[in-house]
Amino acid sequence: QGVLRIDGKGGRERLVPIGEVAMDWLERYLREARPLLAGARHPEALLLTRRASGMTRQMAWTLIKRHARKAGIPAQRISPHVLRHAFATHLLNHGADLRAVQMLLGHASLSTTQIYTLVAREGLKRLHARHHPRG
Repeated sequence: QGVLRIDGKGGRERLVPIGEVAMDWLERYLREARPLLAGARHPEALLLTRRASGMTRQMAWTLIKRHARKAGIPAQRISPHVLRHAFATHLLNHGADLRAVQMLLGHASLSTTQIYTLVAREGLKRLHARHHPRG
């Protein structure tokens, strides 16, 4: 496992954990594929297009929507907010520390992150009501 350092929104640095398999693929991309795109106009960009320019958030979003469609997820059911919300809720539902989730989401304020705890708590209530004998 490793950590990626990402310049996020507002120029804030964000540290993002990356699993071993993803790290292996990233290293392979950097070693084998990215040099083929050398001469990029955006040498600081990690991900490059076939035309050697840095991938924009719009391009990334297009790829996400394409893969969502292939997975049978309707385009109207997916958005950056939905992905961030699902990410945070899954982490909290599985015991992640609120401060760690704050750091991963890049929130300046803990109160912004706490919104996700309400949703996670509601999900736990429904789970308890459905499965506990006295629920």
